[in-house]
Amino acid sequence: MGRLRGISVTLIGETVNGKDPFGASITTDVDIIVDNVLVAPASTEDVTNQLSLTGKKVSYTLAIPKGDVNDWGDKEVHFFGQRWRTVGVPLEGIDALIPLDWNKKVMVERYE
Repeated sequence: MGRLRGISVTLIGETVNGKDPFGASITTDVDIIVDNVLVAPASTEDVTNQLSLTGKKVSYTLAIPKGDVNDWGDKEVHFFGQRWRTVGVPLEGIDALIPLDWNKKVMVERYE
């Protein structure tokens, strides 16, 4: 039996490059490759709940590997040759209590 393994996804992060004359941060998008991310279709219950709570139609749930320190809240993500946006705050479990390689999950919607 093979070991369960996720795919590489590209998370679009931001780096601060300075401040404008009004003191607001100037940022640049940066591609962050995250390996071993599990991608699963969102359950009917998750789709219904998110639609009624946020008005957003989620398509997939991403399982994020343990040790990942990236910010996944309201971020653009690329996988399967398409653009997606995370919905809500990632849910995180306690590493020691979760037997596999993933301890966070976040849902994504199609992003045009």
